[in-house]
Amino acid sequence: MQVPQLELEFAFKIRMELGIRQKIGEIPSGSIRGFVSAAGGTIEGPRLNGRVIPMSGGDWALYRPDNTVHFSARYMLEADDGTQIYMQNTGYRHASPEVAKRMEALEPVEPSEYYFRITPTFETPVGKHDWMTRHLIIGTAARQADHSIFHYYIVK
Repeated sequence: MQVPQLELEFAFKIRMELGIRQKIGEIPSGSIRGFVSAAGGTIEGPRLNGRVIPMSGGDWALYRPDNTVHFSARYMLEADDGTQIYMQNTGYRHASPEVAKRMEALEPVEPSEYYFRITPTFETPVGKHDWMTRHLIIGTAARQADHSIFHYYIVK
């Protein structure tokens, strides 16, 4: 029996505009809990087009002492046809101490200088977009001071 090989199919990208940022400080584990709101954004791609519904959620990131950020985001998307889509996005970003310090200061950093990978899940109504609820989707990301760009791929 031959095991299937994995393939990736580009599905869509999201440009997420970032809103307010807050940190509650160090928690007993030694990490820092932070929050950034999803101020809005656009979705473009062969499988999905639409927008991020402004202020529909955000990311409750955990900044670990090892320069790793664990993301846990939830927000709403709206497809061009009006379909509402709930999205949960989890993942990790890590960098060297020097790069992490520059990122914390919101300085420009090239995506090649850090690792940023995500695994989203979706809830959609039955219909045109419910393919999102039956496929494993993974993504890469690049962070800027006021927005992030996410590229999502279906694992085939």
